[in-house]
Amino acid sequence: MRRLFTALVLVLAAAGLLATPAASSASGSHGPKPTVVLVHGAFADASGWNDVIKRLHRKGYPVIAPANPLRGVPSDSAYIATVLASITGPIVLVGHSYGGIVITNAATGNPNVKALVYIAAFAPDQGEPLVALQTKFPGSRLGLEALDIRPTGPQTADGYIKASLFREIFAADLPASTTALMAATQRPGDLGTLEQVSGPPAWKAVPSWYLVAKQDQVIPAAAQRFMAERAGARTREVNASHVAMMSRPDTAADLILAAARS
Repeated sequence: MRRLFTALVLVLAAAGLLATPAASSASGSHGPKPTVVLVHGAFADASGWNDVIKRLHRKGYPVIAPANPLRGVPSDSAYIATVLASITGPIVLVGHSYGGIVITNAATGNPNVKALVYIAAFAPDQGEPLVALQTKFPGSRLGLEALDIRPTGPQTADGYIKASLFREIFAADLPASTTALMAATQRPGDLGTLEQVSGPPAWKAVPSWYLVAKQDQVIPAAAQRFMAERAGARTREVNASHVAMMSRPDTAADLILAAARS
């Protein structure tokens, strides 16, 4: 199915029936600006990137923020890989939280991906599950006790952050009125993703950037620093909660632009 979808996209593009973002962007002396692809994580959706997108658009960058299915590392990575395959020209691939493991796998083998940007995100090595990185250092408050667990099948279940804990764990530096809406509309993660291991990481071949959120209650800052250093990422730190792209959109956008201009 993935090959059929990719082939269809290429046929439509060749026929001029599909205008990919990079192809339609204005080009300068160094060619077209890269397309920025923003991948959200669990308990969130693509709207969390809205303020970052506004800043990137002002600088003339084409942007796509696809819906991450949140159904499992292999399938989510394969889906985002098809999105990447539909884009002509260079790509800057950005992931937040669980979106980090997705971009780490989806970018592997795609020569158009020129930079990876991790925003308070998982950047696993091959064979690592998310739960091992989340618990490698103390500080995460996102355990099973913080979740409402809803079965989706005989051996599967989704996890939602409890509404009473959502703001303090996920987004303590956003207004309560905002986080109340986020909690009500959160998209759950399949609990099986916690144990699913990552494949060969794209960060071993692709230059990486990392924004460490120092007040993160989901992925401890120490874990973020560990992953960033291991990936050889150019790192910045910001005094922000887990949703640093929402509470500090200027800093997040600046890091993405630095990657895009490199």
